[in-house]
Amino acid sequence: MRPGTSRVRTVGELFERARAGDPRATGQLLSLVENPSDRLREAMELLARHAGHAATIGVTGAPGVGKSTLVAALVGAYRQVGSRVGVLAVDPSSPFTGGAVLGDRVRMQAHATDDAVFIRSMASRGHLGGLSWATPQALRVLDAVGFDVVVVETVGVGQSEVEIAGLADSTVVVLAPGLGDGIQAAKAGILEVGDVFVVNKSDRDGAGQVVRDLTAMLRLVPPGPHAWTPPVVRTVAHREEGIDALVVELRRHRDWLTTSGGLAERRRWQAREEVEALAQAEFLATARSVLGEAGVSDLADAVVRGALDPYTAADRLVQAAYRAQHAASSTPYGDGSALVL
Repeated sequence: MRPGTSRVRTVGELFERARAGDPRATGQLLSLVENPSDRLREAMELLARHAGHAATIGVTGAPGVGKSTLVAALVGAYRQVGSRVGVLAVDPSSPFTGGAVLGDRVRMQAHATDDAVFIRSMASRGHLGGLSWATPQALRVLDAVGFDVVVVETVGVGQSEVEIAGLADSTVVVLAPGLGDGIQAAKAGILEVGDVFVVNKSDRDGAGQVVRDLTAMLRLVPPGPHAWTPPVVRTVAHREEGIDALVVELRRHRDWLTTSGGLAERRRWQAREEVEALAQAEFLATARSVLGEAGVSDLADAVVRGALDPYTAADRLVQAAYRAQHAASSTPYGDGSALVL
């Protein structure tokens, strides 16, 4: 067995190797998150103490606007100044395997051999907004192991544009000319969540009109509590044009967040959303373990027949979970200890 290829047996060893730049260890930590194992909680407890330093950037937009090309160019710009960059590319799930349809290296061949760049494709697994449920934890992994910048690229469908704002410090919304109405996404509330707007493929006809329309619509959005005005940047990502200007605007937004107190406020909101989502998932898992899939289906059938209303059915689900927790112990964790907040 070659040196450095021995099996890592503990989460602590994985973490130390990942911090030292071992991409295999980083990948193993991410696998703990994507495919929950019995070591997931141990890993999260360790990682939480080291996270919170990376600048997180969400990149979203409709299919075909050139998000992946833009992300590749953005990674290159950050590498030029010596930053370590992690990329989470959330892809559509394969209907057969549940894995990501698009490959990691297919997107960004130029960075495939760079040890300071880590790229991971994550399957959305049918999640409603287009983001994997594991994305927040995966982002924490890359943050904790020492990446300076973490970029999350979404599928770009449904509510993913809105969801990415709940994960990233700065949200980049990408549009392009020649795709019909370039600002149709405004109907989904995208204007409210974008911190920086990019009109990519701006060498094409109609790019100027997209910029003008977008700028006009942004003026109609009520200013936020700290009055950040989202800039509009023109890029031609495949030629790396406009990327430096985008980096400047992202740095300006980061500085504004820091000085205004918006960064702490945003991260507090992100943590609250994550905690609530995990609590809901655990609660439902507990209820299902008591009732079984058949029991949950019976509740649904009763609603369809009119024998139960949805609220009463939901109450019974809640009661099932509560009974299971209460039966486990007189304390929530079943270890004889009290819950201290």
